[in-house]
Amino acid sequence: MTSSTPAQRANILWFLPTHGDGRYLGTPIGGRASSPAYLRQIAQAADELGYFGVLLPTGRSCEDSWIVASSLAHLTEQLRFLVAVRPGLQSPTVAARMTATLDRTLQGRLLINVVTGGDPVENKGDGVFLPHDERYAVTHEFLTVYKQLLSGETVNFTGRHIRMEDGRLLFPPVQSPHPPLYFGGSSDAGIAVAAETVDKYLTWGEPPAQVAEKIERAAIVAAARGRRFTFGIRLHVIVRETSEAAWRAADELIQHLDDKTIAAAQETFQRMDSVGQQRMRALHGGKRDKLVVSPNLWAGVGLVRGGAGTALVGNPQEVADRIKEYMALGIDTFILSGYPHLEEAYRFAELVFPLVPREGVELSVDRLGRAGPIGEIVANDRAPAAVGGSQQAAS
Repeated sequence: MTSSTPAQRANILWFLPTHGDGRYLGTPIGGRASSPAYLRQIAQAADELGYFGVLLPTGRSCEDSWIVASSLAHLTEQLRFLVAVRPGLQSPTVAARMTATLDRTLQGRLLINVVTGGDPVENKGDGVFLPHDERYAVTHEFLTVYKQLLSGETVNFTGRHIRMEDGRLLFPPVQSPHPPLYFGGSSDAGIAVAAETVDKYLTWGEPPAQVAEKIERAAIVAAARGRRFTFGIRLHVIVRETSEAAWRAADELIQHLDDKTIAAAQETFQRMDSVGQQRMRALHGGKRDKLVVSPNLWAGVGLVRGGAGTALVGNPQEVADRIKEYMALGIDTFILSGYPHLEEAYRFAELVFPLVPREGVELSVDRLGRAGPIGEIVANDRAPAAVGGSQQAAS
């Protein structure tokens, strides 16, 4: 157990699959393209359902997150967009201008995900040839300048990697001093950067004991610098009305994976110098028979997907209980996804939202001012009666 204060309420975000979606992993069977129309459907569903925000991934396998977020700004009302800045790929001044503009476009609904990058091959394709710890040194200098610019300061800075004279931002962001900064890094170098610069420290979905150890370590490093931050976790979810149906859905998700595809994916993950990715891979070692790594925590997604590789699997109460276990460690932000992302966004909100104390707004007549009946009208004559009474959010 960490010394962090348990979270009383959760912010729950969803995910925009800008690198593709589908009903099965690692196959074109049941696949869906990330068209603008499809991403719009997911974003608007998340907005109406009351998700706190959506994460837009970054990297060469994804559509550009800034352009996608910009295209959806006027099509959503309350949804926040967690968009990545990339130290080493962007100058801090250009990133600050982009941030301020998008925050104004979204009327203060922007969140920033700071991504250093953990794949040396992809980094070289983007023109970055620095080793692991040097990339975090760049990230630290970048964030130092970036935050000062967004705070309205005139910046003169000379570092090992970044130099600036008379840096200024003429149009400020809506949020002061800047949009919240989210950051994940499991290495000592990553935690050191987080401890000095960011607002929310993120982890991928490891078993609770490992998460507790990691965020405790990060909190101690931050405290030594006179700082503290809040915590978030990135997970997939597979929730069904019964536990048996949920585990069956998990098995179906990987039913088209063959050993060759898994081996190729694991070889790619092995080349990465990301400590977080190494920790994800160690949970299962690429083995199909080692996928349940903790109660209701399944590592099957990580057989072929980089980054977040675990899913909470179970019935609504089981999944809610696992979320509350993470909340007890101090996790207050959950960035979730599920396949396919449109259907699973509805399923999770309808089944689990009532069981978890959370921030955000429930879908209701009061909120929308135009909501119709809940459920189909019976015999074209009357609204359906509530079944089993109303569900109340857990306290």
